[in-house]
Order: sequence, then C-alpha cells, then structure tokens
Amino acid sequence: MRELISLCKGIVTKRKLILDLSKADFRKRFVGSYFGVVWMFIQPMVTIAIYAFIFGEYGMKNAPPVPGATYVIWLAPGIIPWFFFSEVLNTGTGCLQEYHYLVKKVVFEVENLPVIKLISCFMVHACFLVIMVGLYLLSGYTPKLIWLQVLYYSFAASMLGLAITYFTSAIQVFFKDMAQIVGICLQFGMWLTPIMYDEAIFTSRASWLGLVFKCNPFYYIAAGYRDSMLTGHWFFERPTMTLYFWAVTLVLLVLGLKVFKKMRPHFSDVL
Repeated sequence: MRELISLCKGIVTKRKLILDLSKADFRKRFVGSYFGVVWMFIQPMVTIAIYAFIFGEYGMKNAPPVPGATYVIWLAPGIIPWFFFSEVLNTGTGCLQEYHYLVKKVVFEVENLPVIKLISCFMVHACFLVIMVGLYLLSGYTPKLIWLQVLYYSFAASMLGLAITYFTSAIQVFFKDMAQIVGICLQFGMWLTPIMYDEAIFTSRASWLGLVFKCNPFYYIAAGYRDSMLTGHWFFERPTMTLYFWAVTLVLLVLGLKVFKKMRPHFSDVL
C-alpha cells in the first residue's frame, strides 16, 4: 500500500504538470491530420453501427435485453466504456517507449506517465459520454439523476485500466511483444464480456456461467453503465460485486506498482 499512497501524493503534487502533459498528449494525436479530432469518433461509431446492424437486426431483434429499449440504446452503455478501457491499455502499454526522453530525466517521476495517458484517454471518453446522453435524449428518454452515476463507473474503469497498465507498460520495455499480447487479450475480453450479446443466452442453458461472467472485473463496469442509463439501479444495490471489483482492482494496482517500481531503475538503460 505504500506504493499506492506514494502515487497519490505524487499525482496531487504534480497535478498541474500531469494535466498539461495530458492535454498535450490529446492534441498530439491529431497533429497533421486533415480531419483532426473527427477521426477520434469515426472508428468507434462505425463499430457501433456494424454491431447494431448484425446483432440488432439478426441477433436480438425479437428479444431485446431490456424491455422497451432498442438494441443501440442497450449497446451504447456497454461498448462505450469498453472503448475507453481498451484505449487506456493500448496507449498506456507503450507510454514509456513513447516518452523515453522523459524516462531518462532523473527529475521526472515516470509513474506519472500511465496517469497522463489515462487522463488523455478520458478526454476522449468524456466526449463519448456526451454523445451517449444525446443519443438517449433523441430516443425520447428523460434525463435522470442516476445518469450521473456513469462518472463513478468511469472512475472504476480508470482505476482498473491504470492497474493493468502499470504492469504491461513496465513489461513492454523489456518484452516488446507485450503490446501484441494486450491487443489479443482485449479481443478475447470484449467477447467474454456480455457487451454485444445478452448473457441470458448462455446462463439460461448453464446457470454457472453467470458466475464466470461476473468474475471478469469489467462485467461490473458494463453492467454499471447500463444500470445507470437504463435500469435505474445504484451501485450500492450490487454490494457483493462492488466489493469484489474494488478488491480485485486494488490488488492489481498494488501488484502493478510493485512490478513497475522494481523495474524502474532499468528503464533508462534499456530505452
């Protein structure tokens, strides 16, 4: 826990520098691009459209997961946090190599680099949250106080992504294939989480699969976004899952920080 406390103190102390670097990282993505920030939305929106056509038209047309909701309305709260989580892992894994010139500076705290990538990704995610709310409003939904709960689940997704990123970014310095492994794991993870499909398709045949789904920490986040936007359930109505998620996330964060700090003295030599 000392590593975690030290990280929190460092973030508070260097908050202005971290925020400035996060903004610069966000802008850097679109330097030299004709359409700029527009590209940030094209691929995710196309992905949603494809899944909506395939699953909504042919997979769940006659069996909507939530009564009264269209497939797109049900899909958006599940897939939008996944876009955020996967981007945090994909960009965060290579952050030490990308900012190798900062890693070699003795005065710079390299533990802040995954945090910088996380904040940069959250800026994109915030735009998608606005789009999701707009989609619900256009679909005739009335704004509700519980919609604000997505901010809590966004924080939960951030902590889970950061915990894993500390481990993967440290390993990536010494094992260049880690980025490819992360990409493959994310592909499996997306299908192992009931984001595009209703879990009842499987649990109705084998009830034990429900427990398997819930062992995946991201299940809590996807279910939480849908609770907030669709079903109207608060996070404290899932006490067991909430305790399980935060226990797993804190363990992963502490272990990730330990691995990161153990390997940190060798980063500059390898990079």
